[in-house]
Amino acid sequence: MLSRNETVMDFLLSRRSKPAKTLSAPIPKKDELLELLSAAARTPDHGKLVPWRFIVVHKEKLSQLGTLVESVGAQESIPEEKILKAKKQLENGHLAVAVIEVQKHSEKIPKIEQTYSAGAVCLALLNAASAAGWGANWLTGWHVHDRGFIKNGLGLKDNESVAGLIYIGTPSITPLDRPRPNLDEIVEWQ
Repeated sequence: MLSRNETVMDFLLSRRSKPAKTLSAPIPKKDELLELLSAAARTPDHGKLVPWRFIVVHKEKLSQLGTLVESVGAQESIPEEKILKAKKQLENGHLAVAVIEVQKHSEKIPKIEQTYSAGAVCLALLNAASAAGWGANWLTGWHVHDRGFIKNGLGLKDNESVAGLIYIGTPSITPLDRPRPNLDEIVEWQ
């Protein structure tokens, strides 16, 4: 017989990201963060390739990345407003976990499935942080797709990319829920 977990279903049906700009200290301690990362690492992974890894980025490093985003943006002729938005996002953070997609050679597992697994890790980490009582937000932006930025800022290899930056901290506000998809428009029954 199936056993329904009402607490988990209620959580999933009411889950809401907290805007990164509203997250402040305190942030999870190392042991608390390791628990969240352990939960995220339980993500489905066809072939047990583990096509992802984590880089924990604290305030000082986020500020350094904010400086780097300015120079990279200028070199790449990124519009000033996009550079400033990325810089502010980085500098305002107290803690972010960079979920790194690591493409691994496999005769059996397509690259796209490895990408999907890395995306699932982002959501699992976001949900774990929220379930543990933290505020969390999954962000990207032009800078995390720029090879120069991720190589120089995070030390990524050629087979690696950023699936997401998961900002985690203490929420300073409770945001209103946002409109959700209308299931009648996105569900097809066959």
